[in-house]
Amino acid sequence: MKTILVTGGAGFVGSNFCYLLLDERPDDYRIVCIDALTYAANFHTLDRAEQNPNFKFYRENVCNREEIYKIFETEHPDIVVNFAAETPIDRTFSNPTLFLETNILGTQVLLDACRKFGIERFHQVGTDEVYGDIPLDRTDLFFYEDTPIQTSSPYSTSKASADLLATAYYRTYELPITISRCSNNYGPGQYPRKFIPMIINRALQNKELPVYGGGLNERDRIYVKDHCRGILSVIEKGRIGEIYNLGSSEEKSDIEVVRTVIRELGLDESVIKHYEDRRERGRRYAIDSSKARTELGWNPEVSFDEGIRKTIEWYRNNAEWVNGFGIVW
Repeated sequence: MKTILVTGGAGFVGSNFCYLLLDERPDDYRIVCIDALTYAANFHTLDRAEQNPNFKFYRENVCNREEIYKIFETEHPDIVVNFAAETPIDRTFSNPTLFLETNILGTQVLLDACRKFGIERFHQVGTDEVYGDIPLDRTDLFFYEDTPIQTSSPYSTSKASADLLATAYYRTYELPITISRCSNNYGPGQYPRKFIPMIINRALQNKELPVYGGGLNERDRIYVKDHCRGILSVIEKGRIGEIYNLGSSEEKSDIEVVRTVIRELGLDESVIKHYEDRRERGRRYAIDSSKARTELGWNPEVSFDEGIRKTIEWYRNNAEWVNGFGIVW
């Protein structure tokens, strides 16, 4: 049994990754989870994990070098998976420093710990937003792993910097790293202010559903468990030093997402409220994940329609978890 250290493990994707290992690979991995439990994390997400003897939790910030080193010295991780990151785009405009500290300096602390104590692999969980965006009328274009980085916000710049830092440690120090870049995730346990859970929770309460700029922005949207399976495939089969795109190849515009939720809940489209977009947003994000599919044998298993149904059902049954964030809809 290998020890896998998961940073940001109380967050949306990180917690789903922990449960994937606990539920489907219980004999293969012991999990050490680190999370600072900031605004977007909810420790109750890990209640079931806490009952498992192969799971251990530390409340800590990845920027705290001294404490991170103590955890490495105590737990001796074989593999490190870095989910820890500041992510909400709206917050990056008001406090970019926080993103640079967590997403860049926090990654450096982890990389230094991996060098000092030794690991089999460090995996950096990235985002397709580092590539920039594509005009809506260029449906022939996709992002590939060698697409030049063209960031458009402090958030995407900080994530690109973390990727480049990991690559630099591989080339300079021969640290065994891999990187994955994923499209937009959705599914159980996502921070309720994010777009899809916000739409679902407002719809469940018969509130108006806000759509900005006509809702034409398109995203490749992947069910979170498929993303987690992809990460595990990269960790177990991916080549050291390589980048792998992980996407569903199911592009959906914001308005398509809203209409799908409305249809699943049997609502009328009169609940949609259109607002003028407050700023230029990324238009189309579309990644090609053929490298991961060909090399790793990974393929998404959950269609968008099925994933939305699963997600709606989860939020319907977990109102107490949502209420824990104190959000007024």
